[in-house]
Amino acid sequence: MPDPESLLSAYARSLGIAVNGSEDGAPLLTIEFSDIVQGRPGAFHGGATSGLLETAGYAALRARLIEEGRDPQLKPINITVQFLSAGKQKQTYAKGRITRLGRRNANVSVEAWQDNRDRPIATAIMNILMADRSA
Repeated sequence: MPDPESLLSAYARSLGIAVNGSEDGAPLLTIEFSDIVQGRPGAFHGGATSGLLETAGYAALRARLIEEGRDPQLKPINITVQFLSAGKQKQTYAKGRITRLGRRNANVSVEAWQDNRDRPIATAIMNILMADRSA
């Protein structure tokens, strides 16, 4: 896996998102509950949850592209988030899975969970354009 810091944006680091190892070649991201990510009292803010999902999706894609020796600019085409339950005051995990990787487009699915991986708090589907950096 590439350097974990290279997989995170400044925005992700400002929220407290960190790479906590990898599973099946994809980075496993974590975030601790804090005032920065709190929405209504005692719950994760939907924007912070969405930021975690988006970051996990891009991190999974970047890790795979680096393995393949590719370095395109990633541009979102569409990101759809489903909020399944409120995030509580505990550590939250997220992992992306590449469902399709083409030459110019990628599709990634992402799940975020807390105590039980089989009970995600949110999911996302991402469609990403991979543009040549010289263009």
